[in-house]
Amino acid sequence: MSFYDVVHRRRDTRGEFTGAPIPPDVLRRVLTAAHAAPSVGLSQPWDFIVVRDEHTRRAFRDHVHAERSVFASELDPRQAELFARIKVEGILESTLGVVVTYDPDRGSPAVLGRHAIADAGLYSVCLAIQNLWLAATAEGLGVGWVSFYREDVLRRLLDIPQPLRPVAWLCVGPVDCLPDTPDLERHGWRNRLPLEEVLHEERYTRRSGR
Repeated sequence: MSFYDVVHRRRDTRGEFTGAPIPPDVLRRVLTAAHAAPSVGLSQPWDFIVVRDEHTRRAFRDHVHAERSVFASELDPRQAELFARIKVEGILESTLGVVVTYDPDRGSPAVLGRHAIADAGLYSVCLAIQNLWLAATAEGLGVGWVSFYREDVLRRLLDIPQPLRPVAWLCVGPVDCLPDTPDLERHGWRNRLPLEEVLHEERYTRRSGR
């Protein structure tokens, strides 16, 4: 696939995982691509924890389901009915999890470029996640970013020390397909905005409905 094919083919994968193994060389290429991401001050403030253990994954899945219930309880009846049809994770169905963390002390105290924007290191970690996601897509793998969790719970589960911050649990593995339409759009939760609605020239222009 060309670069643009990969960008538009990428999906947040939930129910399409097959559970098949990932060849070690493929996983290595994907993680190497993630580690090649740009970072503020070349701080490379990420770590990657590969999680295969079923007990750990099941414990995390149970926590995610509990947090899903908390979110569902805050929805109005129409949204709750719609949300009930949406799968939010593929923790056990995927081959493995990759937890990406942020180390704010990496490269400290003088991180070139972070003095005015404290979150620049966190942005760097997000770039590594995007690299991983695109590389996995190019390799024919699916990736699902799980966000229904409390950071302290995941920190304890994986013995992540302070001050490291767990940014993402990524479900990774072979899939039987990558849907043409994102799940949230397919279920009617939200539609992708056209570029014209978020594009501005020279100054930010307020638009009706925002």
